[in-house]
Amino acid sequence: MAKLYFIYAAMNAGKSTILLQSAYNYRERGMQVMLWTSGHYREGQEETAEISSRIGLNARAHLYREEIDLFEAITAMKNDGAVDAVFIDEAQFLAPGQVWQLARVADQLHIPVMCYGLRTDFQGKLFPGSAELLAIADQLREVRTICHCGRKATMTARVDPEGKAITEGQQVEVEKSRYVSLCRKHWEAATKIH
Repeated sequence: MAKLYFIYAAMNAGKSTILLQSAYNYRERGMQVMLWTSGHYREGQEETAEISSRIGLNARAHLYREEIDLFEAITAMKNDGAVDAVFIDEAQFLAPGQVWQLARVADQLHIPVMCYGLRTDFQGKLFPGSAELLAIADQLREVRTICHCGRKATMTARVDPEGKAITEGQQVEVEKSRYVSLCRKHWEAATKIH
């Protein structure tokens, strides 16, 4: 029975590495996979991009943007050949309607869908795609990373060049080096949001 999965974590926990390893495992067994990543900050690019991990793994992927109906796109690909699994990177950027489209891929096309992404932004707020995935995914899995104190990091802080937490600005900043994963205690101390 195919399911909709949400695998989430703070920044730099290795989500993309796990996604690429899982996709490799399917391919190694002769199965066909579809990889998708967000076109959120890739304006003007073609229909494909690359999912890459900090440890050097990478793979080509289709780009999704808010206007793309993922159920229709995956159905068309399935009609052209086998699709045994779908992997979504940066799932926090999915529109809520796209999360439901992916649920239909699992429910109607019987293809497992694994979504990897952040749960919350630098202000501690849920991303819309993450909120919808937390609400309707069949299975939730947290990938753990650690804070500088050794506790589990569940929050992500955006920092300026001096390392001071920033608490205002757009929800998305492309430069990944501007983010630090922290436990809730150290995130709250750094951001002083609450």
